[in-house]
Amino acid sequence: MSKGTPRTLFAGFALVAAVGLALAGCTNTGTGSGTSGAATDTAQTAKASDGPTCALADYKGDKIALKDAIVGFSQSEKEDNPFRIAETQSIKDEAAKVGVKKLITTNAQSTLSKQISDIQDLIAQGAQILIVAPLNSDGLGPALKAARDKNIPVITIDRKLNSTACSDYVSFLGSDFVSQGKRAADQLIKGTGGKGNIAVLLGSSGNGVTTDRTSGFVDQIKAKAPGMTIVAQQTGDFNRATGQTVTEQLLQAHPEITVIYAENDEMGLGAQAAIIAAGKAPGKDIQIYSIDGTKNAVSQIVTGAYNGVIESNPRFGPLAFATIKAFEAGDPVGQKIVIEDSEYDPSNAADRVNSAY
Repeated sequence: MSKGTPRTLFAGFALVAAVGLALAGCTNTGTGSGTSGAATDTAQTAKASDGPTCALADYKGDKIALKDAIVGFSQSEKEDNPFRIAETQSIKDEAAKVGVKKLITTNAQSTLSKQISDIQDLIAQGAQILIVAPLNSDGLGPALKAARDKNIPVITIDRKLNSTACSDYVSFLGSDFVSQGKRAADQLIKGTGGKGNIAVLLGSSGNGVTTDRTSGFVDQIKAKAPGMTIVAQQTGDFNRATGQTVTEQLLQAHPEITVIYAENDEMGLGAQAAIIAAGKAPGKDIQIYSIDGTKNAVSQIVTGAYNGVIESNPRFGPLAFATIKAFEAGDPVGQKIVIEDSEYDPSNAADRVNSAY
């Protein structure tokens, strides 16, 4: 594991960020509520960091040029929601753009045992580099070991693993999920005036995204909105249909609910359908805030039937391949590369809906 001096660590990360920005051109996701970015602002931007790095010399393995490389991509969930569709397409598009010799993709269909066997199959098919979107934070040990035994570099995206960077895998690329929860709370507090009764639609059990988005949100509500009460928390499993069913049940059990925080847009849209079915006006009688940045949700802010969305940008292709390129060149890369996420609210949704996915 590369420790280095703070200057060395930052320089290693800066290289990755610079390459990522070069691939992205001049686009930027933008920051802050009310920031009106261009409609085509879709690229991920990495935050500067001086944290620990990982280099090929630390991780071992062969130096491979992308034009000679077989890259395997393990997707965790079936591509029936906008996040997964955009994520997989971004990986495919960038692989073609940078001239990867061969990209092999698999989909675990939301089954951990299948993702383990998928990764093992990718290795058996000759994958020399792996990009993995983990289903859960735990449980991929056998797959990671299979890669580590052959010193195959593994880049993880969008969900953190409870494993050791630069040992079990090279680097994690993704959002600050605790910050996302806090920012969603800030949006909600602003939109409601800091008063009301909140129902929380939790994501899937057993993964760090749910844990972090929940803790960030709950802690911020407690700290900043003493006039608000969280009256219910129930899992919607990051699924629209489940989010709708759960919201229907919660509205019956807690008619005092005035605002919903959903830990992804799909559950938020499910909640919207449940609110309509209950004879209430979404966005008005019951406000809705969520995390993702799908065009489906952002367009509803434009109509006034939704209130706020914190972005979680799924377009990992450019940053993932920039990280791989730097790593394979022998340069240190950040063990944790955090991306900046924008947000959407009534002040900017109409201008920025085309940057949603």
